[in-house]
Amino acid sequence: MRVATGDAGAGTVNDAATERPLEPLWRGLLFYRVLTLVSTTVVVFSTLDAHASPAGAVAVQAVMAAWTAFLGRAYLGRTPWRRVALADLAVTCGVVALTPLVQSSAQIAADAPVTGSIWTPGAVLACALAYGVRGGLGGAVVLSAVLLAVSVRWQDEVGDIQLIVLVAVSIGFASTVLRRQAERLRVAIGSEAAMAERERLARVVHDGVLQVLGYVHRRGDELGGEARQLATLAGEQEVALRTLLTTGGAPTDAHGQRDLADALRMLGSAPPGGPAGPSPDTVPDAALRRGLRVSVSTPGYPVRMPEHVVDELVAVVEAALANVARHVGPDAPAWVFVEDTGREVEISVRDDGPGIPEGRLTAAAAQGRLGVARSMCGRVRDLGGTITCETGPGRGTEWIIRMARDA
Repeated sequence: MRVATGDAGAGTVNDAATERPLEPLWRGLLFYRVLTLVSTTVVVFSTLDAHASPAGAVAVQAVMAAWTAFLGRAYLGRTPWRRVALADLAVTCGVVALTPLVQSSAQIAADAPVTGSIWTPGAVLACALAYGVRGGLGGAVVLSAVLLAVSVRWQDEVGDIQLIVLVAVSIGFASTVLRRQAERLRVAIGSEAAMAERERLARVVHDGVLQVLGYVHRRGDELGGEARQLATLAGEQEVALRTLLTTGGAPTDAHGQRDLADALRMLGSAPPGGPAGPSPDTVPDAALRRGLRVSVSTPGYPVRMPEHVVDELVAVVEAALANVARHVGPDAPAWVFVEDTGREVEISVRDDGPGIPEGRLTAAAAQGRLGVARSMCGRVRDLGGTITCETGPGRGTEWIIRMARDA
């Protein structure tokens, strides 16, 4: 697999394969519509005298030609294909419904092809491409109902209906598989590009920032005193930066979603060894959290949610971990559990500290200390989720966050 890095041809291939995976099939469908239009036109004009309304037959062919031309512009342009597929089905059903008005009773009794003939199944194929198997079956049912309505003997249409249904299911299944493959390819390309960028940044950062942080860490330990606190912070930030460069963040896919499990696993990095860190009251939350021994347990598959939801949930978990470091200890253990029930995602942040005394959170909010109320509860509430706290003297604290998958 190759990621486009200045090669215009590679970029075009990747875009077509990931953003428009069904475009070749749509072009093939257009080719089918043109060929069948030519075929039906030849048949109609060769049997024009047998029609009950020759002028009506010519008018219907003109409508079919105009609609096929419109489909050509839609399939080759940027018109939303799903809307075009529904409109195509409606126009096609209208053409078939004109059969009793255009054809003579003798043609209908002889089981002549309905108006539109082999041109009409193209609408069902369009629905299958646009909506998958369900769309193909739905289009086949609608077109079959119209065929049965204009037919004198329904037995004559059974074979055609079976063929339409089978083709619709096959094309619908193929379109679904192609979409899934395109999504996997899109994620793989994004991951490969992110890895290449991390490698580039790692080289740049290693020659500058990491060496400076390492020097500050070593020199601070040598100086001792307050400089040792700065050395501890520098060491923690060095480990955090190395972790970010080696593991990377959870990438955002083309649908604006990120893997919540991957984003939370980033919080499970262990702190460096060395002397005890500074007082929790003198360290910012982001640096304070780095001193914890955090264990993160997530499902073995991606838990994809909208990007802004993932960012907010990660911020809530970080705030909970910062509270563990501040109130339990800068090197205290903490556990983060993620469970995906299908309908909702549940995140649990637990510690084995002394617990929160009854009324402590209410008193803190009354004193204007809104860390929990604003950073945690406020974020979850704005997302439409719920957050609860289970705590008590001597049994630690557990924050439980529940968020619907369709948040």
